[in-house]
Amino acid sequence: MVAVALPAGGAQAAGGPAGVAAKGAFLLDSGSNRALWGKEADTRRQMASTTKIMTAATVLDAGVDLNKQVTVRQSYRDYVQRTGASTADLRTGDKLTVRQLLYALMLPSGCDAAYALADTVGTGGTEAARTTSFIAKMNKRAADLGLKNTHYDSFDGISRAGANYTTPRDSATLARHALANATFATVVRTTATRQKAANVNRTYYWDNTNKLLGSYKGAIGIKTGTGTAAGPCLVFAAQRGKRTVVGVVLDDATNRYPDAARMLDWAFGTQTRMTLRQLPPSAQKD
Repeated sequence: MVAVALPAGGAQAAGGPAGVAAKGAFLLDSGSNRALWGKEADTRRQMASTTKIMTAATVLDAGVDLNKQVTVRQSYRDYVQRTGASTADLRTGDKLTVRQLLYALMLPSGCDAAYALADTVGTGGTEAARTTSFIAKMNKRAADLGLKNTHYDSFDGISRAGANYTTPRDSATLARHALANATFATVVRTTATRQKAANVNRTYYWDNTNKLLGSYKGAIGIKTGTGTAAGPCLVFAAQRGKRTVVGVVLDDATNRYPDAARMLDWAFGTQTRMTLRQLPPSAQKD
């Protein structure tokens, strides 16, 4: 276990939380939709796997039947092998529901699950056409939500041309929207899950890569992301009483969890000594 001691007085630092190392950050009071604090809040940055918040939101907002069964294709496995991406280790031929694939997407940050969802929800005669149309749906959803500084060129955050970007403010706005969906909120607050394939005797075990869950009092999600260009990222949320605060850190070197706790403590007016939940060796890192 890793104990993280936050600076004395950080929760009450004048003008905002003290010592936040992230290049971009933002805090939003979800209930009132009120901005609390920001650091380069409107500067565009790559977002790595926090992209998958929009992947999930696009699926859920489309009203897809969550019990619809999806057959895992070999191409989904080939994709993560080819790109070296984080994976839910989906097995070819297994049938999983859309709901199960959302867990595979958001907990172990499965890029194979992202591919499966994009291929299922997108339209067209080929996988390439369907995944391309799904990314277009993601961008349409961003426009509908007023995310003027957000653009997607991937369904999972593995950017082909560097045109997969957001801002801390936009990311918090999206997270607030996504959390209003009960299925999304349930998935992202889950620290670990077991999910059984429908057609074979196989059970998947997925751990949530978000170490803030189970470490910071009231944490309810949301999504990690790490990439060469993006750096470590975290979109997070916590509840204290009836109040929910959403936060974002982008490109945060090695301090994203302490920074998230500092930011939440400042928002809630508390001070926390946090012991980070440790992932098992078999868990994905993101």
